[in-house]
Amino acid sequence: MKKLFILFFFSALTLSLTAQTTVNRNADIETMVKTVNADSLKSYITKMVSFGTRSTISDTKSKSKGIGAARNWVVSKFSQFAKQGDGRLTAFLDTVTIKPDGKRVDQQIVLGNAVAILKGTNPEDKRVFVVSGHLDSRVTDVMNRVSDAPGANDDGSGVAGVIEAARIMSRFKFGATIIFVAVSGEEQSLLGSGFMAAKAKKEGWNIEAMLNNDMIGSNNASETQIIDNTKLRVFSEGLPSFELDKNAKNIRQLGLENDGKSRQLARYVKEIGERYVDHLEVKLIYRNDRFLRGGDHTPFVENGFAAVRLTEMNENFDHQHQDLRTEKGVKYGDLIEFMDFEYLRKNTAVNIAVLANLAKAPMVPAEVKVDVKNLSNSTFLYWKSPAAGVKGFFVLMRETSSPVWEKKFFTTAKELRLPYSKDNYLFAVQSVGIDDSESLPVVPTVGR
Repeated sequence: MKKLFILFFFSALTLSLTAQTTVNRNADIETMVKTVNADSLKSYITKMVSFGTRSTISDTKSKSKGIGAARNWVVSKFSQFAKQGDGRLTAFLDTVTIKPDGKRVDQQIVLGNAVAILKGTNPEDKRVFVVSGHLDSRVTDVMNRVSDAPGANDDGSGVAGVIEAARIMSRFKFGATIIFVAVSGEEQSLLGSGFMAAKAKKEGWNIEAMLNNDMIGSNNASETQIIDNTKLRVFSEGLPSFELDKNAKNIRQLGLENDGKSRQLARYVKEIGERYVDHLEVKLIYRNDRFLRGGDHTPFVENGFAAVRLTEMNENFDHQHQDLRTEKGVKYGDLIEFMDFEYLRKNTAVNIAVLANLAKAPMVPAEVKVDVKNLSNSTFLYWKSPAAGVKGFFVLMRETSSPVWEKKFFTTAKELRLPYSKDNYLFAVQSVGIDDSESLPVVPTVGR
């Protein structure tokens, strides 16, 4: 009897292992990830710190100090990378005049976002993917435009990640378009990202995902003294802020409170980030941002785009929004000496892996439906394929209480019946490219 049990156990184990789907790393994306250089990241931040303050309301005329010199330098770096991109990368300063608001802008300013656009190679693919960090910095008084505000981590780290992503990714070709942007005005109430998001909405940009990087280079926390460079937080909204009133009934009826576009993007960041970057766990935080706080992805979600915030696991408030000083042996200020460049390297690599996978992948499947014609303990899903470049599809499944997708079923067909009840599980479908890159998942609507 004991021998029979052992034989059955190992037979079952063998069947289970052979039934598993193996997801491989794409060779190009793996090369990009391995190319991320901690020394390059440090050199970018050293240069940004050299501008003294990068306050949005600081000098825009000087060639060596203030926000004007800083944003021109970022554009110059993008322009340098454009030379290696066969004309596909273009760099420019996108400006808008901001009038005094009686709050955080006390005089008229010309606000500028440093932008680089890596045009997709497929003229039929109108998708756009955005990665951002904010260039401006501050000290304790947000209206102080003259005191040194190094902004090494907040948010020199995010901008350095964006610059490094542009350097590496401009050497490769993607079907979809990628926009790299260092926005200004974050500390002045998200002015630069608000300008860009409103422009994207007005002009009809097809932004499928926006990754906002804000403070991704410090590994330690004030007060709790936690030191850890193996975790990265991704914040995403649950119920959509855009047109919730129109969609609330359907969300409630189908149990999709945890399945908005931004939450799906956050899950995607976790899966792809952990696939390509070793010794890093992506932590899903079920909030749009930190408690009662905001970031540059917020204007995008408010305009209906999928957007998330990537940020370090442990914040150090001694080195954030602080005047440079030493008190009772404690050194305050956002200085480069308090950063962990290996941690920044890993977090930058997450962005590159996610962006590359998205921009390489085919467009999402269209008209994804779950059949409800008859009561059934199985689930039948069907969809339409995007125009080209599709190897097949993954049908994703998870229990309603699970934060991540638990099973992936591959099919070359445009329909699939699974022996799992839609009463007990949630489903989605994603396109799979010839090179195995996956699109964002699409949650099915009701079909009959």
